Amino acid sequence: MRKEANSTDVATPEMVSWLSSIAAYSAIPWAFILPMIAYSFGRKISIVLISVNVFVGNIVFYYSTNIIELFISQATLGMLVSSALTVSVMVMSEYTSPKYRGIFMTFKGATFYWGVWVSNAIGTFYHWKNIGILVFVCGIYNLISCIFCYESPYWLATKGNFDDCAKVHRWLKGLDEISEEELQKLISSQKQHFNEKAKLNMKIKYSKSIKILNVLQCKGFYKPLLYASLPIFLYNLSGKIACSVYAIDIIKKITSSEQVAYQGMLILDAVTVVGMYLGCALSKIVTRRKQLLLFSSTGVVVLYVLSIYLYMIEVNVISENNYVTLFFLMGYSISISCGPMILASSCCAELSPLRYRSYFVCCLGLIADIVFATILKISPLVFKYWGTHGAFLFYAVSASVFVCLIYKYMPETKDKTIQEIQEGIVGVRKNATVTRSIQLVPLKKSEYTLHLT
Repeated sequence: MRKEANSTDVATPEMVSWLSSIAAYSAIPWAFILPMIAYSFGRKISIVLISVNVFVGNIVFYYSTNIIELFISQATLGMLVSSALTVSVMVMSEYTSPKYRGIFMTFKGATFYWGVWVSNAIGTFYHWKNIGILVFVCGIYNLISCIFCYESPYWLATKGNFDDCAKVHRWLKGLDEISEEELQKLISSQKQHFNEKAKLNMKIKYSKSIKILNVLQCKGFYKPLLYASLPIFLYNLSGKIACSVYAIDIIKKITSSEQVAYQGMLILDAVTVVGMYLGCALSKIVTRRKQLLLFSSTGVVVLYVLSIYLYMIEVNVISENNYVTLFFLMGYSISISCGPMILASSCCAELSPLRYRSYFVCCLGLIADIVFATILKISPLVFKYWGTHGAFLFYAVSASVFVCLIYKYMPETKDKTIQEIQEGIVGVRKNATVTRSIQLVPLKKSEYTLHLT
């Protein structure tokens, strides 16, 4: 738009910072609305609404002729941004088996940055409105997939529809021993919850506010929430999201070349995508905690080195070398993309408890949206007043704090069911036994009777 108008006044730096962060700020109310829709009407309806929202926002985007209309199009997509850590967490954790859940979650994160790379490439070599055409194609596929997908077996269980829950669970995850054990635990846990809830309602009737307060004070709610918040803060405060959004301005400021800035942006986007797919492969064989700590620590070290290197250039101790700068940025991108970028959403999904899920994703989505939006809004000011070396030092120190917290508190979640993760966090008596028989719906003329001991 600046080039077309031949003036920088068409989009001031202040407006650009708002343009980058408005989608995240407008996502804040949806952090409450989407989980409530998912709780009341199911995951499927929520995904369909998000898909329709993308179409509406993309229409506004495609026909935008000035910065205000573009601003409106981004504000419209707040529902989509909020869904990343609300409905998406529900769907990815509930529809996939523990064996493949991690790789699905990491693959999802990598695909997001694949879209960033493709969009930047389109914007570099073609008119920026062509991005909207690609969004329409992807949106059609997404909407068709949503319409024909099954409802979540976890949601069906929370509504007491155990027959359909068993059907969908077996269709999604098969009939092997591990899947059947997961189904047993899911149904027995939910039936026990219904019985306890019925007994409690007979004794005393709670108001909605008292119920919410009791949930917030429950160890099974606040401990997973605190643990899940750590990788979110690490991901945002590592500076990678800000570097992706403001890549051209940052590289141009370092190298003083617009051409190098565009080339560097596309190279870093490519390296980020490759790093994330590498992280996807590693997530299959390396534990979540080990992978997160290893690559996050490496990224933090590279940030410190990059900050010192840029400071030495600033005080004329050494001369600028574009290849060395790009090398450090590539190392930083690979480290962060193999760690918190793909594992933040994965850890959040695996730590999300079944019993308080709607409240959990409300709070988690609120935290994530506020942090995400604030980092995008203040990053231009950090680079402006602290310099590039000071900004990278800020991100290095901030990320170091959360790497230490993750090392101390973060539990392992790889290859565990949601129920097992929750029991590990809350603590379950080893000598406790439950005896219950559950009759499930026949499947292909065969009857299954599941017994818990």
